[in-house]
Amino acid sequence: MSNARYETYETYGPAYADPVYGGFDGPPAGLHGAETLAHRTPGAPGAYEDTYRPAYEDTYRPAYEAPTLPAYEAPTLPAHEMPTLPAYEAPTLPGLPRQGAPDGEPAPGLAGYSDPGTGARAGSRAAARNGSHRRSARRRKARYAERPDSPMRRLLPQALVVAFLAGGTTAFVAEDKAIELNVDGETRTLHTFADDVTELLTEEGVEIGAHDVVAPGPGTEISSGDEVTVHYARPVRLTLDGHRRELWTTAHTVEGALRQLGVRQEGAYVSTSRSRRIGREGLALDVRTERTVTIMADGRARTVRTNAATVRETVAEAGITLHGQDTTSVPQGSFPRDGQTVTVLRITGGKEVREEPIPFQVRRTEDPTLFRGTEVVERAGEPGLRRITFFLRTVNGVRQKPRRISSEVVREPRAQVVKVGTKQRPASVRGADHLDWQGLAACESGGRPDAVDSSGTYGGLYQFDTRTWQALGGTGRPQDAPAAEQTYRAKKLYVRRGASPWPHCGGRLRG
Repeated sequence: MSNARYETYETYGPAYADPVYGGFDGPPAGLHGAETLAHRTPGAPGAYEDTYRPAYEDTYRPAYEAPTLPAYEAPTLPAHEMPTLPAYEAPTLPGLPRQGAPDGEPAPGLAGYSDPGTGARAGSRAAARNGSHRRSARRRKARYAERPDSPMRRLLPQALVVAFLAGGTTAFVAEDKAIELNVDGETRTLHTFADDVTELLTEEGVEIGAHDVVAPGPGTEISSGDEVTVHYARPVRLTLDGHRRELWTTAHTVEGALRQLGVRQEGAYVSTSRSRRIGREGLALDVRTERTVTIMADGRARTVRTNAATVRETVAEAGITLHGQDTTSVPQGSFPRDGQTVTVLRITGGKEVREEPIPFQVRRTEDPTLFRGTEVVERAGEPGLRRITFFLRTVNGVRQKPRRISSEVVREPRAQVVKVGTKQRPASVRGADHLDWQGLAACESGGRPDAVDSSGTYGGLYQFDTRTWQALGGTGRPQDAPAAEQTYRAKKLYVRRGASPWPHCGGRLRG
């Protein structure tokens, strides 16, 4: 329908004959009904005079404006809940062809209503036959133009709302993910909107330590159907073959931890049950692997497989007994190493006590009564005595060097005291200097100042007895005095008694 005013006209009265079209019971094919006949200009060829009334004023309807709907906000659903939506059914609009119905058959809901164009064409033919029907057609057209909004216009906003809801629900369902989360062996399936592994673990309150293992790794994007696994690490204070280390493991049992740490378990000693579970706090573990050790004893070699903690235990496992002072080439408390050779030492022996003299010291004192160069022993020295204990042993039949184990002093030494003369010696003895004293000494003692006769009574160059020596001013024994002093004392004796003190050799004095 045109919105231009005074555009539609209608011819009243009986049908007429057109010079161009001839007899006329209606407009030619392709033209609209009476309401849309074209004007003919008066005076033009074939023009006719039409009796008309004022043009019908069509009611102008403004253009349809779609309602403004509020922005759709997708509902926030708690985790693990999926909305169940009813299947969407397209609305059945009145006046539209029914699905599967023949063309032109109206849908239920507008009984008796037909398309305006079709009705208008039928009304034009009827108006050409009968003018009274034209008025009825105009009234129906006016009523149709003044009808309120059609059902299609009323249902369009509702359809848009349903479309928005369907699209939002689809986006909501697309963002939700079904994930299988395994935390330290405990598995559960959950629904999440998280984008990656880190966000999922944070959302679930799962804290990850530096040694924990996450697969796939933190930050990895996740999709519905993925599996995320978390293995908590546990501290293990492992003492392996005597060496202590601090390690971490994600295994739940001792056996799994040893396998994960690469410890050879066959024949090994483990301080606790292999099936024992390891808590998050960890545990201390002592492991001794099986080793090969060779024991040399009594001329034979024995090779054993052992997980013993000490050499002593290994020797016992080889069937060797240690007696008395027997020992081994390595400390018996040390840890036996793989491939090590240990020699058993059979030891026999005992103690031996020996006495050794302790030398005495000599103390010298000056004596002004003695001529210079004269020394007299005032007190003879005595050596001391020391008792020493040695340990004598034989190792595998071979005698070892004695080892000193103790020492004690049985007697302290006594020092010897010697007097040393400081008196100026006289140059000569009057009446005796011209004699042959060297010849007399050679005859008496062979010229030796320390000579002593076989009886021990006489000594020195000139064989003085002790009493005569001391009477002449000498000290001590004559044989201990210097040769010059002995000659001096002999001269003094000659002055007193002549050559009589030397009855056999006195004649030598005169040559």
